[in-house]
Amino acid sequence: MTVLVTGCAGFIGFHTALALLQRDEAVIGVDVVNDYYDPALKEARLAILGQHPGFALHRLDIADRAAMTGLAAAHPEIDRIVHLAAQAGVRYSLTNPYAYTRSNVEGQLVILELARQLPRCEHLVYASSSSVYGANTKLPFAVEDRVDQPISLYAATKKSCELMAHCYSHLFAIPTTGLRFFTVYGPWGRPDMSAFLFLKAILAGEPIHVFNGGDMRRDFTYIDDIVQGVLAVLDRPPPGPGLPYRLYNIGNHRSEPLMRFIGLIEQAVGIKAEIVFEPMQPGDVKETFADIEAISRDVGFAPATTIDQGIPRFVEWYRQYYGQ
Repeated sequence: MTVLVTGCAGFIGFHTALALLQRDEAVIGVDVVNDYYDPALKEARLAILGQHPGFALHRLDIADRAAMTGLAAAHPEIDRIVHLAAQAGVRYSLTNPYAYTRSNVEGQLVILELARQLPRCEHLVYASSSSVYGANTKLPFAVEDRVDQPISLYAATKKSCELMAHCYSHLFAIPTTGLRFFTVYGPWGRPDMSAFLFLKAILAGEPIHVFNGGDMRRDFTYIDDIVQGVLAVLDRPPPGPGLPYRLYNIGNHRSEPLMRFIGLIEQAVGIKAEIVFEPMQPGDVKETFADIEAISRDVGFAPATTIDQGIPRFVEWYRQYYGQ
């Protein structure tokens, strides 16, 4: 069994690829290793994956049609795809929009075409985002909610991914499942995410910037729970007959106050943060909260890690990795 994992040098991609390798799957990893954040962190993740004989890395841009077609020709044994490569970040989409249309829209189309080319492809699982819910005030967010009023380009590109997947499932009977991730954190996390930014600043004795005066809530989801859900979904393609298309929220089903999240970081490091309160940022939302009834019912997804457990684990990894 061989799984193509795009974005394998990224946070969720690395953990997903590692979990697949640990259960003796062969993994074909694809990542362009760009400099959106520290490439050294990505290379460190790849070094761990490279210790496994079942891992093969291809440094490719997923939006490069010729390169990805060549990959499909070289690896006809690929039977499943976990497509996690994307240009992430709401705020960065305000200043570099073309990176999002290339990676998230063109890249998704290339991967869908790749799934058509691969003779043994049984299932394509791809990353969407809770950002598609925009300024929705109905809580918790459910996959049945309308999501046609995005408030960031990032969210618009992720909704486009869902629409394209639906089209390919309808036209070509390609089994696809989209996962709307909710604020993932944990060891090997992304430096542009809140947990990483807050911890780095606190340890450096620098102020942290907290938006909307701190009146924010997030469905923080620990990486191990996310990976358990991704693999459970991957192992269960949409059943027939009918349209082989599914869409799930994947979150912790807990909406936590941001200030409590910060307090747990302070507690874990034993340092009080200096906080600078800022107004709400364009494209940001006040609260997220995932309705996970569907994914729990269909694949048994059961997140088990609270932020009280997950934050100390993240802090421990950070201090070990950076020698602090």
